[in-house]
Amino acid sequence: MAETNTANKKVKFIVTRQDSPESRSYTEEFEIPYRPNMNVISALMEVQRNPTNAKGDKTTPVCWESNCLEEVCGACSMVINGKPRQACTALVDKLEQPVRIAPMSTFPVVRDLVINRERMFNALKKVKAWIPIDGTYDLGPGPRMAESKRQWAYELSKCMTCGVCLESCPNVNDKTSFIGPAAISQVRLFNAHPTGEMNAEERLDTLMEDGGIEGCGNSQNCVRSCPKGIPLTTSIAAMNKDTTKHLFAKWLGL
Repeated sequence: MAETNTANKKVKFIVTRQDSPESRSYTEEFEIPYRPNMNVISALMEVQRNPTNAKGDKTTPVCWESNCLEEVCGACSMVINGKPRQACTALVDKLEQPVRIAPMSTFPVVRDLVINRERMFNALKKVKAWIPIDGTYDLGPGPRMAESKRQWAYELSKCMTCGVCLESCPNVNDKTSFIGPAAISQVRLFNAHPTGEMNAEERLDTLMEDGGIEGCGNSQNCVRSCPKGIPLTTSIAAMNKDTTKHLFAKWLGL
């Protein structure tokens, strides 16, 4: 009897769609055959296989992004029941019905649930979130980090540029140039690296510009929403301290 009930069970999804970057958004309902342990991605795959809405009308498949399906790549970020998160780990059994899916509003929509994360990537470029070593020749093993530093730096390195922290931050919107918590945390990560610290002052100067760390309103939404549990507010506090020390050092000509 239980198997019969499961076989007949449907799950309703209300998807916010947009045909192009210039077009208006609209919602479309879908009813998906229920399967135990299914996630939002598997439901979207079902729509892709059979693009028929809840009215029985044929429609276009919903567009979305995904890659790893195990919360590593960050590609499948979307707003699910009002909360920005990864669709691969959003289990239908744990979601309130109907399941409402929408693209993250902080970023421009390309189509349906696909967004343009250029704002986030430009922020990482701005703060030079990389280790500047030129050439492909062998430079040897390089300097080692102290184990105590390596442990917390590893936590920061888990960032998968999913954009969830920017979506949840009230200070990241089309009216501000705030670079967001992810880029600030990456400054802390690369400034802690024995080679990356050569450009530490340059990164701190960038954080002190318009759209930098002063744009943080300390809402702490970012640390609560981060899928990887990265201590973003700890990084922001640390960079507040470092930029303040850097500012006084510049004033004093040190």
